[in-house]
Amino acid sequence: MSTDESAPTLRDRLREAKAPHPDVPALDPDVAPADPRELVREWLIEAVEAGVPQPQAMTLATVDASGAPASRVVLLKDVDDDFWFASSSLSPKGRQIEVEPRVALSFFWSERGRQIRVTGRAVPGSREASRADFTSRHPQSRAVAVALPQSSVIADPEEARRALDDARSRIDADQDSAPDDWTAYRVEPASIEFWQATSGRDQVRLRYDREGDSWTRASLWP
Repeated sequence: MSTDESAPTLRDRLREAKAPHPDVPALDPDVAPADPRELVREWLIEAVEAGVPQPQAMTLATVDASGAPASRVVLLKDVDDDFWFASSSLSPKGRQIEVEPRVALSFFWSERGRQIRVTGRAVPGSREASRADFTSRHPQSRAVAVALPQSSVIADPEEARRALDDARSRIDADQDSAPDDWTAYRVEPASIEFWQATSGRDQVRLRYDREGDSWTRASLWP
């Protein structure tokens, strides 16, 4: 098979990708709040108001007992003192968190030229919070969560469909039920870093590190 050596390579095509829009918002470290969670909430609300699709989507990175990393996108549920998400404790991420609770979160909103990086410990929230999260989910989502273990291999599609139908029936019969393994996790942040693109190709970076009950902050070179 002949190849055209003059054709652009993937590297060439990626370098052609558009830079952030020149009207991206600014980040001024001198007027940033003392508590980074305030800025997180501000950026999330601004992303919602700007029409960014699912700005609550975040990458959750974990490691297993051998140190092998894994990542996936989950949905942020809330930010108070901690960052909240929910999953089965029997899922791969749940088992990984049980043996190594240190995790990393990242948000990326290309439309805003922004990203946020969080590191911290993921710990189970209260049973009441877990139940409230599960019962607030769409019935189909709840049925999928209880039909089969998350990430299990579908050996027999017909059997999987029957399990889903049975789960729907159980959910319909008891709207307040929640499986014992469903867990609302809270990530206690140890560091939070903000990246803001500029109209050029550099970034403004601001990192907060927790020290006891307060935070220190520093501007970072791009």
